[in-house]
Amino acid sequence: MKKHILIILILLILIVGGIFMLSNKNKAIVYLDSLNISGFPNISVEEENGLDIPKIFSNRDYNDNGIPDSEDILIGARIDAANKPKYTDKYYSGGYPPDDEGVCTDVIWRALKNAGYNLKDMVDEDIANNISKYPRVEGKPDKNIDFRRVVNLIVFFDRTAISLTTEIIPKDIENLKEWQGGDIVVFDKPISHMGIVSDKRNKDGVPYMIHNSSPHTVEADHILYWHDNISPIIRHYRLP
Repeated sequence: MKKHILIILILLILIVGGIFMLSNKNKAIVYLDSLNISGFPNISVEEENGLDIPKIFSNRDYNDNGIPDSEDILIGARIDAANKPKYTDKYYSGGYPPDDEGVCTDVIWRALKNAGYNLKDMVDEDIANNISKYPRVEGKPDKNIDFRRVVNLIVFFDRTAISLTTEIIPKDIENLKEWQGGDIVVFDKPISHMGIVSDKRNKDGVPYMIHNSSPHTVEADHILYWHDNISPIIRHYRLP
């Protein structure tokens, strides 16, 4: 009899313990879900790297989907990277390349589209109203290509976006906090190039970049490599 009672007690302990663990697991899942913004944790990658760099979200939600513009833009760029469009420098009737093709500027309009912005329409309208400010257009707007040229986008963002520091100082928290996910970075000649700043950072706090420079769009630790070895950073934008 005592042996049977002991077995029953052990079974009860195991059952109660299992219920407790399951309860805590469900609470943990609910807690983790509460940290998510459309699949991306609202915890900066910087904390994982041991650097106290605050992650700053936009206070605007243009498409009214409950996600800040900066995060929407970043998500849009990551979607493009996931699709891995092949670097293809071509002219397209209608302006837009297919989803599996593109150049560096296609990362930009695709990222902004995810936040509700139609970059092509905005650039076309600004060119129509201020054509003298766009020397690359040479007085003859072409809606099939104007919004996909880096030089035109520099003019457009100079006029419509917030211009920020072009300096990146590894391990300098005050400097690095000016570089936030969803920002736009532009490189000058000999190779004009641009990309979306990531919220992922390397061990020195320098942000990754989402860009297409061949063979396809990637999210990688490339900002300083480009700046030091290929083309200097000349612009750093943030949508207002």
